[in-house]
Amino acid sequence: MRGRHRARQVLNYVNLSTPLGLLIAVIGRATVRRGEHGLLYAHGYRIPFPVAGAFTVGNVVLTAQREGYLTGALLRHEARHATQYAFCVGLPLLPLYVLALLVSVAVCGHPASWNVFERMADLDEGGYPRHPSRWRRRTLEGKTQGECHPIHITEDMTDTSYD
Repeated sequence: MRGRHRARQVLNYVNLSTPLGLLIAVIGRATVRRGEHGLLYAHGYRIPFPVAGAFTVGNVVLTAQREGYLTGALLRHEARHATQYAFCVGLPLLPLYVLALLVSVAVCGHPASWNVFERMADLDEGGYPRHPSRWRRRTLEGKTQGECHPIHITEDMTDTSYD
């Protein structure tokens, strides 16, 4: 295991986020096993909350799916969340994440698209869509309804900036 993974593992035990993740895994009757990079995989999580293919608490990655589900892009995404717990000193990440979720819903109507934690963990690798902000969506919708902004054409016809 690399030094940075060991440091994340130790920090997340000390800041109590990994013990909380293990408690959630036990309550959700998941099977826990050691995974890559100091992570713990909890498969078979049975509580239907949160609604996600996987979620991370400390160094514990929980999923309702069977073994073999936590691979590739999704695993990299969840590993970044484990690192976020270490940087946020553990449990303070939870209310910060809820705040970021609420901001994302207010901005675009989707809990992950504008959530700073999901963006930093890579939306695409987490399987999340990229929704435009509500104000950008209105601008785009206006254009499709015939309300277009004029394009200024210069002599060399290269300036396509909008007013």
